[in-house]
Amino acid sequence: MTTSQRLLAAFWIAAGVNHFVNPRVYEAIMPDYVPAHREMVLWSGVAELVGGLAVLSERTRNPLARWWILGVLAAVYPANIHMALNPDRYSQIPAAALWARLPLQFAAAWWAWKATARPAEAE
Repeated sequence: MTTSQRLLAAFWIAAGVNHFVNPRVYEAIMPDYVPAHREMVLWSGVAELVGGLAVLSERTRNPLARWWILGVLAAVYPANIHMALNPDRYSQIPAAALWARLPLQFAAAWWAWKATARPAEAE
């Protein structure tokens, strides 16, 4: 396993665990249009854990981990756009950080793509 793969797995596992340790933080940033905030926070935590754990095994790293993580990033992107467009509702997060998260998700997607590449793809 490469350092990038270890870091990617650790990032997603830690993010997933954090949904269970601090669920209220995530519930507070959920847009109103998303139903069942508590349940969605827990399910998104499970999704992040699955993605991180899938990176750990060469057998599941590609394609499962790759597409799973990209799917999670795509699933939460509309909520991140909503947050950036409504910074007054999320005063606990600086408005600049809300906007910075948008391009950072594309960087995270690129990282997931590269870190989950088969050796021939990585070149």
